Amino acid sequence: MRALFQFLRPSIRWVASHPVLVLLVASLLSVAGAMTASNLRIDTDLAELIPDDYPAYRALERLRQTVGGESDAAVGIVSPSFEANKAFAEALIPKVLAMKGEGYAEPYFGRVDYRRDISFLQDNAMYFATEEELDDVEEWLEQKIEDARYEANPFFFDLEDEEDGEEADSLAEELKDAYDQIVAKEYPVSDDSTTLSLRFYPTGSQTNLRFVRNAYRDLAALVDSMQADRFHPEMTVVLSGRLERQVVEVDAIEADVAGSFAVGVFTLLVMVVLYFATKSYRARAGKRWIGKVLLQEMLRLPVMMVVIGLPLFMSLAWTFGLAQLMYGSLNLMTSTLGLILFGLGIDFGIHFYAHYAEERGHGLNVVDAVEATFVDNGQAIATSGLTTSLGMYVLMVADFKGFSQFGFIAGTGIILALVAMLVVLPALVALFERTKVLDLESIHPTERPASAAAPIRWSRPIVAVSVVMVIAAVIASPGVEFEYDFGKLEPVYEDYDARRDIVRRAYNDATKRNPAYVIVDELDEIPSVVAALRGRMVADTLSPTILSVESLYERFPLTPEQQQLRLDRLGRIRDLLADPFLETDDSEDLEKLRRAASTVSPIPMDQVPDFLRRQFTDKNGELGRFVIIYSSVGLSDGRQSMAFSDDVGTIETDEGRTYHAGSTSIVAAEMLKLMRAESPWMVLATMTIVIALMLTNFTSVRWAALSLVPLLVGLLWMLLAVELFDMKLNFYNMIVLPSILGIGDDVGVHLVHRYRDLGKGSMRTVLRTTGEHVSMSSLTTMVGFAGLVLSFHPGLESIGWLAVTGILTTLAAGLIFLPALIQWLEDRGWVHG
Repeated sequence: MRALFQFLRPSIRWVASHPVLVLLVASLLSVAGAMTASNLRIDTDLAELIPDDYPAYRALERLRQTVGGESDAAVGIVSPSFEANKAFAEALIPKVLAMKGEGYAEPYFGRVDYRRDISFLQDNAMYFATEEELDDVEEWLEQKIEDARYEANPFFFDLEDEEDGEEADSLAEELKDAYDQIVAKEYPVSDDSTTLSLRFYPTGSQTNLRFVRNAYRDLAALVDSMQADRFHPEMTVVLSGRLERQVVEVDAIEADVAGSFAVGVFTLLVMVVLYFATKSYRARAGKRWIGKVLLQEMLRLPVMMVVIGLPLFMSLAWTFGLAQLMYGSLNLMTSTLGLILFGLGIDFGIHFYAHYAEERGHGLNVVDAVEATFVDNGQAIATSGLTTSLGMYVLMVADFKGFSQFGFIAGTGIILALVAMLVVLPALVALFERTKVLDLESIHPTERPASAAAPIRWSRPIVAVSVVMVIAAVIASPGVEFEYDFGKLEPVYEDYDARRDIVRRAYNDATKRNPAYVIVDELDEIPSVVAALRGRMVADTLSPTILSVESLYERFPLTPEQQQLRLDRLGRIRDLLADPFLETDDSEDLEKLRRAASTVSPIPMDQVPDFLRRQFTDKNGELGRFVIIYSSVGLSDGRQSMAFSDDVGTIETDEGRTYHAGSTSIVAAEMLKLMRAESPWMVLATMTIVIALMLTNFTSVRWAALSLVPLLVGLLWMLLAVELFDMKLNFYNMIVLPSILGIGDDVGVHLVHRYRDLGKGSMRTVLRTTGEHVSMSSLTTMVGFAGLVLSFHPGLESIGWLAVTGILTTLAAGLIFLPALIQWLEDRGWVHG
């Protein structure tokens, strides 16, 4: 590294001598980068975080192409009058279905869920029941007959076990749910009939946010124009739906990232500018009090902001321009990189400008000061930057795109920030000094600090306490927990949730949301897939995750043989209902069942209501070639989601064919598995790169080991803090672990470099000079990540907290433990001689 920077001496002198040309080229590249980056968007789709060739990804894409996402735009109509709600809905529906936006070839929405003709289903519900549901009906009726027979016995005493009674009640509740699912309600209204909800399904792409925004804008304008209070004085109409959820999420994250970036950048610039002003004053006035110089430096604060801010903004423009060319969009993890890279990149500027100001304070002219800073301090800056960037680039080999894309963009951003601070910043400083916009010429040149100083006091107790903390961290680290509950990592959108809850009053589908689908090529493949899944349901008695399996064949008998079998089953149910012990029972449940089982002839498919066929119809209107799998466990828990994925993700039939189920929950489970599997390897690979670079840079095992002390000790202390403060790792903040390895080496590199240059007994001097620089550098990096602490998104907030904790513990290890350790080694003659 020394030889390289010696070789580059003429180049940096040329930069300082020709600043206008350098800045012109950099500005043109920045404009091009900014224009390209303006097309970047944030993609919140978790499916984009796993590789395209993964079966779970392919299955989900095939599902979307075949069945569609079925996201809807919902309208909730609320008033005390059901008739008024109904009148508003019937006036709204034709207008919405005819609503066409400017530039669109077809209307926004193609169909609506509204009124259902339930009389047909009330007469034929059992014809559309599955074999499992019919088994349950027969079991329930047989139990009713047995109970009635016992009760008719004058010597009967009710000794029924309480558990048996609960089991019978549970079965009756399941049958009621199955009946309600088939027959449903005539209108989508709440139980008190005060809320009527409509669901409109789009014709355009549900992932096209421009289309969705335009559709909601025009829908809101239409609703307003209809003046709901004309239908009822107390009527209110709200818009919601899964389509809106996508827009709300993206808009909120974009606003959050922009707000965090603005606050973070402003805070960083203020901190650094004040620090630079202090360094400039010291360079010119030394340790003397000169009011005129202080006033001049205060007036030059905006210039300082340009000196540090312009190169950084240039590097961000270059970085995100390349990100747009590489990926086209940012994911949830990379969306935060703007502020993080600003905080990381500013470190290089702090070290360069602080050292440059010191050189000017010693009496060097502009070009010589730039050269001296570049050669003396540039090595440590470059080593730190290259280590951090390579640590990030290691992540690119990961299959998990949360790692790989983060690695490329962060690694590239750090390299470009390094270039900006080692080339653009010197050119900018040289230009400003030449034009007297900036003036660091020393009035009272200062002497270079003496290398020898008083030894570090209390080194032995400090080392002992630090080692105890390391041991405690090693013991506590296995107790660090992982947060599997996706729900706790999702933000709360209060306004949206309030509107969604209003719409949901009319629907009761909470138990069967987000099913998994298995797409087949031919209809005759469905029975074997169903049989394989049913086999797993029977075999898995310890941790079952499958609630039910449904297919077209089971709900709709298609062949004459299937139709006759179904009619025979209904005949047996009618026989049970005609049993002498039940024929006089006119309870509501049995009356419903008698009517539902009254079908005596096959029902052609064209007589089945559309709303019943829809769940088995693809988006082209054809009868679907798929099997629907409902989960019996809550899929917001990552462990249960992974268990469900293990059970249904890959299905092998008796014929030897393999199928893959598709759903967003399976994709999330695969993402979690992938991230957990790759994280240890990413940490190990990053650590290997850091160690290799330290050895290359210092060409000495002893000096490389010392430079790694703050990183390794700080990382262990971070894990101790995580355990003590009940923080948890999760699939968002896991990205911090390899990142801290890349970032945390900065402290050790700079302190050990300066100590080796100044020699034995110089540790106090190193802390007063380089220690000041690394403290400011770490603080700015912490501020960069701390912007995420203010995020409304719990996952992004967790990234901020873990990163701030890691950088703080690394800094503490560098400023407290490393100096004490070096002093302790010095006293024993283990360093410098």
